[in-house]
Amino acid sequence: MPIPPSGSRSGAPLGVFDSGLGGLTVVRALRDRMPGESIVYLGDTARVPYGTRSKETVVKYALGCAKVLTNRGVKAIVVACNTVSAVALDILRIELDLPVLGVIEPGARAAALAAPDDIIGVLGTAGTIASGAYARAVAAVSTRAEVIGQAAPLLVPLVEEGWTDGDVPRLAVRRYLEPLLARGARVIVLGCTHYPLLRDLIEREAEALAGQPIRIVDSAHATADAVADFLQDRGAVARRIEPAQLDLLVTDLPKGFSDVASRFLGEAVLRVSQIDL
Repeated sequence: MPIPPSGSRSGAPLGVFDSGLGGLTVVRALRDRMPGESIVYLGDTARVPYGTRSKETVVKYALGCAKVLTNRGVKAIVVACNTVSAVALDILRIELDLPVLGVIEPGARAAALAAPDDIIGVLGTAGTIASGAYARAVAAVSTRAEVIGQAAPLLVPLVEEGWTDGDVPRLAVRRYLEPLLARGARVIVLGCTHYPLLRDLIEREAEALAGQPIRIVDSAHATADAVADFLQDRGAVARRIEPAQLDLLVTDLPKGFSDVASRFLGEAVLRVSQIDL
């Protein structure tokens, strides 16, 4: 992975992209962890979702998003999309002349450290689960942990509709958790960046089904910690007096994005710009 130069580049923004809204949970975690870092976020809302696309299509879309961020002078790119992290991260690292970090490796590491000898369940999109990326990432940390996956496609639209509590999301979450817990999962990884908004519900339902506390791993916070360590190690942490900037870019429907984005970010969204890829 290329190493960003220290000094003048440390003040450049971080680039973050996702297929739509979900990556804003990563942006929120990054801003909580590193409030001095400016961020340019791109949500490819014209082509969401990525989770049902072929690998070739996801790679093409990811390269287009990364090019936009590179042209805006970012010092590193955070792929805030589990699907892209699963199938396109290596290609992005080869094609781009700057560091690229994903969400799967940090989440997998946190899960493996929490349960080095246990069964780890992963909730994610169909594409992420089919890729086997979490199993490979966990195996790089612990050869004793077992990873089982469960695609949970209904959770993304529920989150975007704001249905994060009540009977409908509760029954959907329970349906997806049951097979993981029946097979002995004792850690659940939120393998989609939308899912942190359902964390409390997932934790409650998992404990109710298992009859004991179940550890929930939020890859957004694990990613923020990994990015902070990465920048610190390379002397690329921003050192500024003025407030950090957050620029939000989308490829379609900026008004609709703005209306929902504040829920993901936990703060008011004042401006969203639309761009063409």
